[in-house]
Amino acid sequence: MKVTLFTDGAARGNPNGPGGYGAILQYVDTKGTLHEREYSKGYKRTTNNRMELMAVIVGFEALTKPCEVEVVSDSKYVTNAFNEHWIDSWKRSGWKNSQKKPVLNIDLWQRLLRAMEGHKASFRWVRGHQGHPENERCDKLATEAADGDEESLLEDEGLCL
Repeated sequence: MKVTLFTDGAARGNPNGPGGYGAILQYVDTKGTLHEREYSKGYKRTTNNRMELMAVIVGFEALTKPCEVEVVSDSKYVTNAFNEHWIDSWKRSGWKNSQKKPVLNIDLWQRLLRAMEGHKASFRWVRGHQGHPENERCDKLATEAADGDEESLLEDEGLCL
């Protein structure tokens, strides 16, 4: 099955402010009917990059069988990690970046890799805030989640500032 996963993350006062993610999963069934599911959550304190990653993670974790997934994101942090093979270098170097420092957000990168197991994934970057309908919708989901009331916001347990 072919699935398109649109994603976006947002953080207010990045880093260390409230944030949220938005994700939309789309697929067309054998009858040509478009199916769509939306996901979003907000966090009390986080970063934009963590929310960009969470959107992709949640999308993959929602899949119940192996799929061919095209991830469409306005985050070069996410898309370049795969398209420029940064992730392969990080794994080979024991999760160190090109400056020999620990890769940021290791917890989420590793969670994403686990979520991607069994799927065939490709990553496509789109320019944000340029009228792409699904990207705009993901942005709205993410910002609304970030702006949620204090009681509804989650703790980002992996946040290290």
